[in-house]
Amino acid sequence: MFTTGRIIFASLFAAVFIGYLIWAYAKDAKLQKRYYKGTGYILLILIGIWFAFYAFVRLT
Repeated sequence: MFTTGRIIFASLFAAVFIGYLIWAYAKDAKLQKRYYKGTGYILLILIGIWFAFYAFVRLT
């Protein structure tokens, strides 16, 4: 199934990839402020929908 090496590689890859996405988003958001206005609210709404779906699935 999953060996220790695969788990370490996958976790490091995911951490570096997510870090790069955050860095690229922050860099682009500084340059293109007009296009990124209100994205924080959309992110909060999506996280809220995800938690509501998770709670609904766990309660049923």
